[in-house]
Parts: sequence; C-alpha cells; structure tokens
Amino acid sequence: MKHRLKNFIIGACTFVLLGNVQFAVADTASDTEILLNWAENSFPRYFAPHQTTQSINPWLFRHYPETGIYAGVNLTDNNVYVMGGPWGNTPTLIDTLPNLFALANSGNNSIPACNTAVAPAGLVYTQNGNVVNVTTNGQCIPLPDNNNLCQAPQQTTPTGISVLTSTTVISSQFNGITIDIPGIPNPFQSIGDNFSNSKHCTINVPAEGANLIINSDVCFDMTAQFGDDFNNIPGITVTPPITMATKDTTTNQSVANCFDTEADTVYDAFTQEFWIRQDGNFVKQQ
Repeated sequence: MKHRLKNFIIGACTFVLLGNVQFAVADTASDTEILLNWAENSFPRYFAPHQTTQSINPWLFRHYPETGIYAGVNLTDNNVYVMGGPWGNTPTLIDTLPNLFALANSGNNSIPACNTAVAPAGLVYTQNGNVVNVTTNGQCIPLPDNNNLCQAPQQTTPTGISVLTSTTVISSQFNGITIDIPGIPNPFQSIGDNFSNSKHCTINVPAEGANLIINSDVCFDMTAQFGDDFNNIPGITVTPPITMATKDTTTNQSVANCFDTEADTVYDAFTQEFWIRQDGNFVKQQ
C-alpha cells in the first residue's frame, strides 16, 4: 500500500501547475472534507466504507482498501485526483476543488443518473427512488443549449446499458410573440411542444438511469434567441420577455441499439461522442 501511495503522490506531482493562485490551507481542508463526504454518499460503490482523511504533504486524501481506490486533493495545484479501481494505477485528474465543491454544495448532488454539473444555473434537481424532479421554481432561466435535462454523467468504464427517453407533454405555453393575422394560429406554440417531444438516446448510462422517470416543470427565457427577429413585421407583436414554460414526464426505456431507435440525438456517456439525426441518418458531431 505504501508503495502504491508513493507512486500516486509522485505521479500526480508531474501534472502542470496552472496559475499562481494561493489557497488557504484551512479552507481547502474544510472543502476537502465536504467533497469527500459527498463522494462517499453519492458513489458508495467506489468510495466506501467511510474513511478518515489523511495528510501527507502536499496531499489530503482518503484510501478505500475494499475497492483499492485513493481520492484526494493536491494542496499545490488545488485539483482533485483519484487512482485505483476503474481509474487504474495512474492518478486521474477529475477537476479543480472549487468546481467539485460547488457541485457538492449545489443541492443537486444526490442524482447519480444525471450530470447536474453541466446543468444551467436555476435548474433544481431532487430525487425520490427512481423519480427525478427538475424545476426552475417558477422562474424563467436562459434557454440551455441542450434540452436533455438529465444527461448521464461521464462513465469511466462502459456499462453496456442504452436507454431511450420518451416524453409525455402535460402542458406547454409560449409567451411574448403573438400573431395578429386573422385565421392564422400562433406557430410559436409548436416550439414548446417540439422542445419537449424530442427524443434522446444514451449509450453507457449508469445503472441508476436504466429505469428513471423525470418530471420537469421548467420555464426558459428565449428573448435573446427571438427578440430582434420579428420586430417591425406587420401582424406580429413582440412583448418581451419571450418565454416557454413546459411540464412533462420523461421515461427511460432500455434499448438494444440507440441507432435503431427514433431518437433525435444519441450520446455516449463513456466516449462523450454525440450524434444528431439529419435527413434520417445520425451524423457525428465534432
């Protein structure tokens, strides 16, 4: 064990030091405790049972003998590393301590099947059993680039599990643009319906995501996308903010092959590759 720990420390010190920011050791120690406790609670198959934090300069770390995994913070670069188990015998940089600490303190840290680290600010996640609830709490937040509200976190090893998400729209309301031409319905209402009805398929999802149900009650502000496009057009009235509020339920269904489904997009949580359906074919995005 001492030999592996020595290799861990020596190997991790070869990472390039980024920046010249000085960090308070006391705050780092406190943040490290919170982060490692969160990791134990959120990912017990890797970080269990609970271990006390050890200190060997420049490291604060915990060792999990049952899984052979080390997890710790380098006080020199303030980054978080893991080694052992699925991460192999060389240290793996996960992220900076501030970034992971923010995730641990975000209130969205108990959703192992959803990558809440990439969720836009204002989305709040809670989970009860296999049901995840996503809400903006009655507020309208900027429209995100990805309308998959529960994207699987990156997997360190292939899980072999693929799921197709199917959505049932409960309600959808588009506000801020009206058509004042008699006999012509508001075409913008279909944007909200199509936004919710799009299908996603994910390869190599964690086991926790195989039978997930996601209820969402969200509102997005689309003023930046549409605000200047329809001004001064006869028959169209723009009254900012332009918002889209939707309520829907998404169900994950296990499938054999994502590329044999009717999904609009395909994402591989292991390789992080992404495909979009174009003219009936899936086109890999660069």
